[in-house]
Amino acid sequence: MLAVPLAVFAFAYGSAVVTGLTLQKRAVDFFDPAQGGGSIFDNATFGGEPLNVIISWQSSPDVLTDDGILNFARAIGFSQECLGLHLGDPQTANLGDGNGSVNQTVEFRQDFGNDFLGTCLESLVGGNHFRVFRQNGPQANSGALFLAVSKEQPASQNHDIVPDGYNIGRDELVAGAVGTKSFGGVTYNVVAKNITGLMPAGSDGVNHGIAVDGIVTLLTVTIQ
Repeated sequence: MLAVPLAVFAFAYGSAVVTGLTLQKRAVDFFDPAQGGGSIFDNATFGGEPLNVIISWQSSPDVLTDDGILNFARAIGFSQECLGLHLGDPQTANLGDGNGSVNQTVEFRQDFGNDFLGTCLESLVGGNHFRVFRQNGPQANSGALFLAVSKEQPASQNHDIVPDGYNIGRDELVAGAVGTKSFGGVTYNVVAKNITGLMPAGSDGVNHGIAVDGIVTLLTVTIQ
């Protein structure tokens, strides 16, 4: 059984039991970044982008690795950026885990059914994309993946977020993920749960002033 400091008990999402001076983690999905001095928004150019999807620590361990999240992303219609190139600076986030503000781990774009060149089309005409941040610091080492999902406009519109693009991007990703999905010989079963109270609703401090509805969707991804 995994032990974590008692100080993080207040922001564990899931069930847990206190034994002596430590918290025995039984079914922790993630830790609330705000309780560790972090934020459920990342740091973008004109405010923060919502970390509106979380892949639970209760998912199969292989899903939470760098190679695992790439394969899962491909299973749900996303892949690496066009020819491996990224334009602009990476966004950062503080997940309240003791690591402070760190760069995104990776970014994936909608691939339109072609995991090799499809993301080049997304870069041109717009579509869905998400950034990945891993909660693995010494104060809150859940291993959960926090995703900043949004739907963006084409390159001709500087890849700005479409109206209501954070909610739309989240909903489209979740709709495409729930159920049974497969890629590269790996089959996933995905269950979604909406969480309220973790993210404030509204546009205050949100990138481009685009309002969010305050819902974060938790995905539990199990390899069959």
